[in-house]
Amino acid sequence: MRRAEHSRRAALWGRRGKWLTVALAMVFSGLALAFGGSAEVSTDPAAALPKGAESATALRLQSQLPSGQLMPALVVYSRDGGLTEQDRSAITADAERLAALAPGDRLPPPRFAPRNDVALVTIPLAGSMGNTELTEAVGKIRAEARAGLPDGAKAEVTGPAGFRVDLASVFDGANITLLAVTAGVVALLLLITYRSPWLWLVPLSVIGIADQVAAKIVAFLTRTTGLSVDDSTLGITSVLVFGAGTNYALLLIARYREQLRLHEDRHLAMSGAVRSAGPAILASSATVTLALGTLVFALSPSSRSIGLAGAIGIVTAVVYALIVLPAAMVLFGRGLFWPFAPKVGQADPTRTGLWSKVGGAVSRRPALSALLSVVALAALASGIIGVQSGLSQTEQFRDRVEAISGQETLSGAFPAGSAQPVTVIARTPLAEQVRAAAAGVPGGPQVNVTDRTAEYTRLDVVLGVEPGTERSFQAIRDLRTAVAAVPGASAVVGGQEATDLDEREAAVRDQWVIIPMVLAVVLLVLLLLLRSVVAAILLVLTVVASFAASFGAGWFAFKHFFGFPALDLGVPLLSFLFLVALGVDYNIFLTTRAREEAAREGTRGGIVTALAVTGGVITSAGILLAAVFAVLGVLPLITLTQIGVIVGFGVLLDTLLVRSVLVPALVTLLGDRFWWPGSPAHPRHARESGAPAGAAQEAPVR
Repeated sequence: MRRAEHSRRAALWGRRGKWLTVALAMVFSGLALAFGGSAEVSTDPAAALPKGAESATALRLQSQLPSGQLMPALVVYSRDGGLTEQDRSAITADAERLAALAPGDRLPPPRFAPRNDVALVTIPLAGSMGNTELTEAVGKIRAEARAGLPDGAKAEVTGPAGFRVDLASVFDGANITLLAVTAGVVALLLLITYRSPWLWLVPLSVIGIADQVAAKIVAFLTRTTGLSVDDSTLGITSVLVFGAGTNYALLLIARYREQLRLHEDRHLAMSGAVRSAGPAILASSATVTLALGTLVFALSPSSRSIGLAGAIGIVTAVVYALIVLPAAMVLFGRGLFWPFAPKVGQADPTRTGLWSKVGGAVSRRPALSALLSVVALAALASGIIGVQSGLSQTEQFRDRVEAISGQETLSGAFPAGSAQPVTVIARTPLAEQVRAAAAGVPGGPQVNVTDRTAEYTRLDVVLGVEPGTERSFQAIRDLRTAVAAVPGASAVVGGQEATDLDEREAAVRDQWVIIPMVLAVVLLVLLLLLRSVVAAILLVLTVVASFAASFGAGWFAFKHFFGFPALDLGVPLLSFLFLVALGVDYNIFLTTRAREEAAREGTRGGIVTALAVTGGVITSAGILLAAVFAVLGVLPLITLTQIGVIVGFGVLLDTLLVRSVLVPALVTLLGDRFWWPGSPAHPRHARESGAPAGAAQEAPVR
C-alpha cells in the first residue's frame, strides 16, 4: 500500500508530480515558441530536384554563366483574332520602358508568334532577388505592361519570375488558414465525441502546443542542419501532429475513463490508463515514425524533408500525449467529464452498444462478412485501372494564377517546345561538337548557342515535340545519349522538360524502394507487439487492401468529379505511407485489446468484446483523422488535395469496414491460430494493465 502511495506521488502525473510535469512542459514549450524562430523555406530551384538528377547538375552549372544568374520574367501579350498595329506599337513602347528593370537597361526585341496573335517580351531580372524584392519587381512589370495597352489586348507575366511570385502569393497565409481550420475541425469533433463543454479543451490545447513546438523544432533544424522545407511540408507536418496526436489522446482518455470506473483516486486511474494504453500508443507512433524515416532513402528532396519533419512531429505528438496530457488531465477532477462523469462501479454501456451488435453479427457469419468486405475493397480498387500520373508545371495549382495562364498562352502560340527550350551545358572547347551532336538527334531539333564563358557554354534546344508526352521524354533521353557521347565535353541536359523526366524516374524508383521498406517496418512492429506471425501478416495485408481501394476510389473521383488531369508524381508514395502507417494504428488498438480479452473469453469472444469496447473511440479517431487530412484541401496545391482525399477516404474505409468487419471476421475464422506461434494473453496480463483481475471485465475502453 505504501509503495502504491509512493508511486502515485512520484509519478509524472501523481499528486505532486503532475504540477511539476505541467510546469516543465510550459517552460519548455515557452522557450521553444520564443526562440524557435521561423523556418527558412528553400528557394533554390536545384535543391528541389531529385538527388543525382542530371537536370540539377545542369542548373548548377548554368548558375556559373551570366544567364544563370538571371531570373527572366516573360511578358505575354495576346489578342483574340490577332494583334493590331496599335498593339504592336504599344508592345514596342512597353519593351523600351521595361528595359529599365533589367540589368544593363537592355532587353531583347519582342518576339511575335507566327499567327501574329501573341507577342513575347523577355525581361531578365537579377536571380539574387529575395521574395519581397522580386514580388515588387514583378508587380511593376505587370502594371507597366497593362498601362496604355489598347482595349481588347491582354498582358500576362509568366516565366520563372512569374511562377515564383505567384507560388508565394497562393501560399500567403495558407498555413495559418490550415492551422485554424484543422484546430476548428478537431475542436468540433472532440466536442461531439465527449459531449462535455470543457473536456475537449484539454487535449486540444496540449496537441495544439505540441504542433507549434514541432514547427519550431523543424524551423531550428532548417537554420542549423541544412534541412530544406517548403510550405507544403510544413502543412503536412501540422496535419500529422494534429491527426496522430489527437488519436493518441482519444485512446488515452478512453482508457482513463475506464479506470475511473474502477478507482476512486484519479491519479491511480491515470497510472492504469497509461500502463494499459501506452504500449499500443508507442507501437503506433513508432510505426509512423519509422515509416516516415524510410523517406531519407528517397531521391526526391521534398519526400526526404516530409519524412524528417513528419517524424519530428510524430515524436513530439506522442511525448505530449503520453507525458503532458496525463498530467494536465489529472489537474481536474471527475467534473472534467461532466455531464457524463464516470463513477466507481458504473457499468460500461459499450458492451450492449452499436459495436457490440456489429461484432455479434460478424461473429455469427464470419465467412460471409469477410467475403463481402473483400468484394467491396476489390470493387473500389478497380478504379486504379487507367490511372495517369505526372502533372505539368501549369497543372500543379487548383487556382488559375496569372503565371499559368500566361504560360499556356505562350505554349499555344509558338512552335512546340520553343516556349521552354531544353538546356544543354557543355565545356566551351567542345561546344561545337556538342551542338552538332544535339542537332543530329532524331527529329532535327533547333540548337542555338545562347551563353558562353571560357569554361562552359549554354545551348538551347527546341525539340519540336509536345512537352509532357512520352515522345518528348524519349527525345530527352536521345539528346542525353547524343551529347554524352562527345568525349571530354561533360555535357548535361537540363530545362523544364528534362526536370520533369528526372522527377518521373525518381518517383518510380522511390516507390519501388520505399514501399517495401514501409511494409517491412509495419510488419516488424506488429511482430514485436503481437508476437504473432499470422496476425502481423494478415493485418499488413488488410491495410494494403485498404490503400488499394482508397487509391482506386480516389482516382475515380479525381477523374470524374474533380477534373484533375493526372495524379502528381509524389501522391502514390506519400498516400501509401500515410495510410498504411496511420491506418495500422486502428488494427493495433483493436488487436492489442483483443489479446487482453482473449485470456478471459477466448479468441472468438475476445475479438467481439474488443470491437464492442474500442469501437466508439476508434471510430471517433478515424473520423477525426480523415477530417484532418481532408483539411489539406485548403492549401492550393493539387498534390495536397489528392493526398488529403486518398488518405482521408482510406482512413474512413479502414475504420468502418476493415477494422470493424474484415479483421474481426478473419480473427473469428482463424480462432487461436490467429496468434500463432504465440497464444492469447494470460490472466496475469489483464492484472498488469492496471485493473484488478476481478474487475477487469468492468473496465472496457470506450
